[in-house]
Amino acid sequence: MQEFEITLETAPEKTELVLIPEQTKLEQIAKQYQKNYSDRIVLACVDGKLRELSKVVKAPGKISFLTMTDRDGKRTYRRSMTLLLQKAVENLWKDQVKIRVYYSLGESYYCELHGTANDAAAVQALRAEMQRLVEADLPIKKCSVKTEDAEQLFHDKGMKDKERLLHYRRSSRVNIYELDGHQDYYYGYMVPSTGYLGVFDLELYEDGFVLLFPNKKGDEVEPLHTSNKLYHTLKESRSWSRMLDVGTIGALNDAIASGRGEQIILLQEALMEERIGSLAAQIAAKKGIKFVMIAGPSSSGKTTFSNRLSIQLLAKGRKPHPISLDDYYDDRERCPRDADGNLDFECLEALDVRQFNEDMTRLLAGEKVDMPSFNFKTGKREYRGRTLQLKENDILVIEGIHGLNDKLSYTLPAESKFKIYISALTQLNIDEHNPLSTTDCRLLRRIVRDARTRGTTAQETIAMWKSVRRGEEKNIFPFQDSADVMFNSALLYEVAVLKVYAEPLLFQIPRDSAEYLEAKRLLKFLDYFLPLPTEGIAQSSLVREFVGGSCFNV
Repeated sequence: MQEFEITLETAPEKTELVLIPEQTKLEQIAKQYQKNYSDRIVLACVDGKLRELSKVVKAPGKISFLTMTDRDGKRTYRRSMTLLLQKAVENLWKDQVKIRVYYSLGESYYCELHGTANDAAAVQALRAEMQRLVEADLPIKKCSVKTEDAEQLFHDKGMKDKERLLHYRRSSRVNIYELDGHQDYYYGYMVPSTGYLGVFDLELYEDGFVLLFPNKKGDEVEPLHTSNKLYHTLKESRSWSRMLDVGTIGALNDAIASGRGEQIILLQEALMEERIGSLAAQIAAKKGIKFVMIAGPSSSGKTTFSNRLSIQLLAKGRKPHPISLDDYYDDRERCPRDADGNLDFECLEALDVRQFNEDMTRLLAGEKVDMPSFNFKTGKREYRGRTLQLKENDILVIEGIHGLNDKLSYTLPAESKFKIYISALTQLNIDEHNPLSTTDCRLLRRIVRDARTRGTTAQETIAMWKSVRRGEEKNIFPFQDSADVMFNSALLYEVAVLKVYAEPLLFQIPRDSAEYLEAKRLLKFLDYFLPLPTEGIAQSSLVREFVGGSCFNV
């Protein structure tokens, strides 16, 4: 048997030249060097392209490994675990019970069984069957089939969501995965066998249960860290999608193809405006509220939401005054630096917290205050003669990433503050077993907006996204449960609109760049959507903050 030479990452950040026999599987190589990795290897990167471990190495090249704690490895693990869950349900209940995976809750998936009770006995039986399948180490096989054949397969299985989705696929072939006779279509890479999936748990939660995944170290299950607020916000959004009969990508594509796109836009916008109006009424009814604190992760639509809420507050008899926490940035030379030595604009210490509290306390006391403006060109805080004095019905609408952190507003009485957490919590699912990533939707929003307003390339936005996410996990997500209200800014139709703007930007990313794999993944994701034009979208719509044409200064 012939051998050839590969450049192999034999340990993290350690590369060697290695001779391997031809027709060697990546899994064989991974098992040989697994001892050098602290986490389970689940995926490989061959000459810059992601490859499943079941693939055979056919030529010399450069190979590195991804573990279950790497970004793409984590996705692979979760995808495979969902297939394992489906197979266990099939084994226990045949066709009598269906499993639905609705959305992410913290580091878990919220699921419901349909056709049997979601109780302790069912969850215990399901956990035991999943563990049995893991111990059996059954192979997960991939087969390429014609798209039309796959569509017919899912039609025969009664899996209408997948059938609808594949109806709009332009590629001639798709990959079907099989686990012990159970066939399904997935949207990315899988592990080679069930033996890789030993770290999981199931836990009863609300109307269903959660599928718990490994923690960041990969060795133990991450406990459920979430609140009922998040669950009920997502549940309400799910009821909206049911009302519009648009719960999956396939259903959205059906609506667009049949000419119902504009109707979906109008109905979704009406529902959102009703929700904002109700929130404004709730705030206006509390006479002691003087500070509406709005916070949320990147590209959640905070600015448009603040403007729309202000209009509704005005209609309810309160006079709003918008304040951006950005204007309280300390002068740039005093800005802290992160672990990489870069200016850390997202930490609380980047703001002049003392000055903010002094100004807000004086406003609460009825004094006239000179309000600052931050000059991003000079990196200095300036005063341009803008003064503010609160009257009886006046209210401040304060927007910024630290709005929910009481260390920001430590001198203000709790009863004077109303806290709102806003995020794009996507209620649309790929199909009945695969929720859309809310993070992906926010990333697409940011790619489109930053290209339009800042001249930032998609490659640059993707490159900085990891740092943005790190800042969110430190400065925003820990405080979301302290909010009085959670507001979902996701729009059912938005990805179909963003697609038109995002695709050309993503196609510009060079193949040899570090960001290419992520761009390719996002392009594949967007390929599932039919495009939707912006003509029917109002200037006040939240999506206008990203694609342009907003009536607000965003």
